Amino acid sequence: MNLPPSSLPDHAAAATASQRAMRDHDEQRACLAARNMTDTADLAAPVRVIIADDHPLVVHALDSMLTSYPNVQVVACARSVPELFEVAARNAFDLLLMDLYMALPGELDGLEAIRAFRAGFPHKAVVVLTMESEASVLRKTLDMEVDAVLSKRDRIDLIPVAILSAMAHEQYIGPVVRDLLTEAARAERREEVHRILTRREFEVITHYATGLGVTEIAGLLGRSVKTISAQKCAAMKKLALGNDIELYRFAVECGVTQGEQT
Repeated sequence: MNLPPSSLPDHAAAATASQRAMRDHDEQRACLAARNMTDTADLAAPVRVIIADDHPLVVHALDSMLTSYPNVQVVACARSVPELFEVAARNAFDLLLMDLYMALPGELDGLEAIRAFRAGFPHKAVVVLTMESEASVLRKTLDMEVDAVLSKRDRIDLIPVAILSAMAHEQYIGPVVRDLLTEAARAERREEVHRILTRREFEVITHYATGLGVTEIAGLLGRSVKTISAQKCAAMKKLALGNDIELYRFAVECGVTQGEQT
């Protein structure tokens, strides 16, 4: 049965609302983290943190921000991977807040540095700050069982959220990183849809994603309703979708739009 556009759920709006809700949740967690890091100062030993970043201004900003919380203690700072291992060996600490890339030529960097640190300090929490935007690298970082990954484009007040989550053994992903991973997953699904469907089947579902019905698509493309219906049904079968709502949701969630026709 072809539902009129008005009866189809607005999944694009729902997706936007979901992203907004996630950001609101991050803001609430940031406020709660700030409150907890202040109110519980007398209830627990401070979280001992090592900061590792090769940019002096970043180190200074992180040090200033974290030392404003009474139950966080910055015990050391490092500006290179070798220095990180040196200060980690000399200081008692609970958590490492590190840049992903800070190596000089010939030194360990990125994932190699994390791997080596994990081997040397297996029970310490690791929070990664990075400007990396390549989803494959971010996934590999998360796969190394780091406790949190945030972009340096995320709000700085989310770092306490990441620290609290890490100390509670809950992995935290910052909003910018989360959005990058989500969009990469959508792009991969779009590529898969392009691979599975014919050009005309893909054309039909891109129009369907805008809320057009079969009759309207037929008129727009100059094909018969029967042909459009058959192409839509073929696309649904190939994508293992059971009804119009599932097709519409799939198209919107994959980011399939009319502008992506080939």
